[in-house]
Parts: sequence; structure tokens; C-alpha cells
Amino acid sequence: MPQSMTAFARVSRQEDWGSITWEIRSVNHRYLEPSYRMPDTLRELEMSLRETLRKAVSRGKVDCSLQLALNREQEGITVNEAKARQYIEATAAIATMMGTATPASPVDILQWPGVLEERQVDAEELKAATSALFAEAVSQLVEGRAVEGAKLADFILQRVAGIRIEMAKVRELLPRILAAQKQKLSERVADLQLTVDSDRLEQEIVILAQKADVDEELDRLEAHLGEIEAVFKRREPIGRRLDFLMQELNREANTLSSKSIDSATTQIAVELKVLIEQMREQIQNIE
Repeated sequence: MPQSMTAFARVSRQEDWGSITWEIRSVNHRYLEPSYRMPDTLRELEMSLRETLRKAVSRGKVDCSLQLALNREQEGITVNEAKARQYIEATAAIATMMGTATPASPVDILQWPGVLEERQVDAEELKAATSALFAEAVSQLVEGRAVEGAKLADFILQRVAGIRIEMAKVRELLPRILAAQKQKLSERVADLQLTVDSDRLEQEIVILAQKADVDEELDRLEAHLGEIEAVFKRREPIGRRLDFLMQELNREANTLSSKSIDSATTQIAVELKVLIEQMREQIQNIE
């Protein structure tokens, strides 16, 4: 099934410590070119995130953006009351031993180690959640690329059918065109009142028919169209192969145009080029 290189994915997760959101945008590119925007505190995850993306996507310019909003109520400073109480009792005991009634001030107690504790988001939990959510976003991106790829396939196969219609027109028109050319040649000889050997006239007709013969080109066109249809059934990136087939189709269309001896076949050759160019533009977006 073809995959488009153009897609978008957005996933979010809410936790007690805050929320994280991944947004991934991809557009067509010759190779896989990812970029990541994330807080520096999570930058060490980039290599593993690249590997996750590489396993799912082979081509495209992919922009990955992480939005992190921590719940500040879950952070801050708290007092270890048990440890503070131990310090207060200890200072009171020492004051009694010294025969003084001067208690320790609250500021003094807060300065003792362990009384003040800083509450923070668990770093490992945050990293795990970020990586898991990224994998979910990549999965959504791949689904979007598949949906868009199916639409591109339908568009291209419609053009393949259109090319076959034009090819059928050429096969139908060619005998009549050759007969008309023979008649025109005979009339021109008669108008000029020339005496031409019938065998020589037939030779000229044969030469004209050989120059206008496009059966080989039509057969090659049909072979390329069949290959396009077969390629769409593959479970692998097919964009580069389709691009090559467009070059081959265009080459045969140019040959048809150069062999044209009638305005009708010239017009058909032009229509073929239009259909091929429409396919080529869409194929630029296929992985």
C-alpha cells in the first residue's frame, strides 16, 4: 500500500505532574530528514526517538515538536516536619543544659540539612512518558500517510486508465490515417499530372506507414502501465520506482509525438503528456 510523505499527527497526555504534546508534520523529501524541537532537559532522548521514527518512515522531511507543560503545584519546596521537630527538640535540650531559655529561631531550623525538601517531577517517569507518546504520534502519522497514499493511488490509477483510453484511440485512428495519407498522395500525383509507377507509389506508402508505425511504443506504454499497477501492490516504499516509470512513459509519449503524421494523433500525444505530468506531480509525494 502506498504511503504519502505528507501528513500530520498530534497526540497529548495529561498526568499529575503536567501535560506533554507531540506534533509531527511530514512533507515530501528525497531522503528521511527529521528535526526535533524539545526542551534541553529531554534532549538526550533524541537518538532513541530518531530510531523509532526510522523504523516507521523511510522518506520525508519530518518536523517533530514537543510541548511540555509541568504542573507547578506538583513542584516546589516542602518542610520535612519530622526532621525539623528533631532539630527543635535537640536545640531545646541543649538550651536546658546550658541554662538558657533562648530557643532556636525558625530561620535557623530551616537552614539545617534535610529540613527543606525540593519536590520535583521524576525525570525517568517524564522520559518514559515522552518516548511512549512519541511512538503513539508516529503511529498516527503512519496511518495518516497511508490514508493520503490511498488517495494518491486512486488519482494515479485513474490517469493510467486515461492513458489506455488515449492509446486505444491511436490504434483505432492509425489505419484510417494511413488510408487518408495514401489517398492524399495519390490525389497529389494526379493533380500534378505525373506518371508514377504503381509499385513506386506503394513503396512510398510503405515507407510512410513504417514511419508512422507506433505499435512498439504502444506496447511499451502498456508494459509500463502494467508495472505501475503492480508496484502499487508492493508493501515497501515505491516512490522512486514510480518516478522512474514516469520517465519511461514520457519517453514513449515523446516518440509518439515525433512519429505523428496527423493532427489527431498529435493531440493524443499532447494529452498523454498531460496525464503523465499529472501523475508525476502526485508521485513526488509518495514514499
